[in-house]
Amino acid sequence: MTRLELTGLTARPSQVWGGVRLVPLVREAPVEGLRLHREAYEGFGAGVVELGPLTHHVSYIPHGLVADWSGPGAEGQGGQSAAYGTQFGGGPDAPRTLRLPRPPLRRRAERRPGDRLRFLPLQLALEGYLALHFGGPTTAWEEWSRRALRDGLSPRAEDAYLGWSVRGLGEALRIFEIHPGQCGVMVYVSDALAAAFVVPHPDDYRLLHASLVEDLYGELVHQYALYGAPVAEFGARLGSGEHIRTLADLRAAARGQERAWEEAHDGLFARELLDSSYGFDRVYRMGSFTLWRFLPPFVRDGGGQHIGETITDHKGQVAYLKTFRLSDAQIRRGYLLHVLAGAEWELSRAAGVLGSSREELVRRIRAAGFSELLKGNV
Repeated sequence: MTRLELTGLTARPSQVWGGVRLVPLVREAPVEGLRLHREAYEGFGAGVVELGPLTHHVSYIPHGLVADWSGPGAEGQGGQSAAYGTQFGGGPDAPRTLRLPRPPLRRRAERRPGDRLRFLPLQLALEGYLALHFGGPTTAWEEWSRRALRDGLSPRAEDAYLGWSVRGLGEALRIFEIHPGQCGVMVYVSDALAAAFVVPHPDDYRLLHASLVEDLYGELVHQYALYGAPVAEFGARLGSGEHIRTLADLRAAARGQERAWEEAHDGLFARELLDSSYGFDRVYRMGSFTLWRFLPPFVRDGGGQHIGETITDHKGQVAYLKTFRLSDAQIRRGYLLHVLAGAEWELSRAAGVLGSSREELVRRIRAAGFSELLKGNV
């Protein structure tokens, strides 16, 4: 288990629209050797990923992301390259992403010609959560049904909301300023962290900024946006007039406020994401970069918990990050599965770990939506 380290990224003062707060993340210098571009598919809606001859994963897939590490910067030369799919000329209405017919998706992460990898945003993270202890019981305890022993937890399904349905998010992304050097954003709804998004280069962020409304968001985020009240805007206090005599004094006071906001953001707003320990699963090596997915510890009373995917360089610096906030019910299901697996799926042992009776554990299993795994007479 390890933590996420957003080294090289600085939080700028937030921008507020109703209950939505966007916190820009700025890099002093882009991550060398990696670029991201969006691969848009004709049509809109569900996508099918072929995992095997008889196994398919069905999910909402708005677009793909292509990681390109083929430029001069990949060899440490510090070169710059245009994002793949960019076109010169054609006026303001020229397409800025590569549009393709929706192809058959054979894997969530698929190598492309050259040093490029196509992956599906958030699908890697959701796969890790849906496959959590997917095999089910490993021992034929009498409480578990034949289906549980034969098929495990197959199939599992979770609900999510499209970004367009998160009240205020589309308007916030449309009207808010993109900062110079901005490579990411933290999205808060009613001051609860809804998602984190980071890319390696400012040009990549400008192309992908609007794609946040096409992402998936959890049930809790949708409810907070629908029922939550407007949040307070960031206001800088530069002190009384007698302490500011020159432009240099004014500049120093403004920078002091920026540092105060950064410390408050990292220590308060983003604490649940940055202070948690995660289990990382390597998905693909891309030269000096690595694509990972991660899961939280599923601790009780641990506040908001997030799943996600990230690309790091050889030093562990985050070049790409996308997260999904789990609902309270999803956290409880993850915790329950961890306890059952740790007790080798024996109900009496698992109940002892939870400090409850066997009957109470059975009730919790049914309430979590896993009742079909149990025998009917339990």
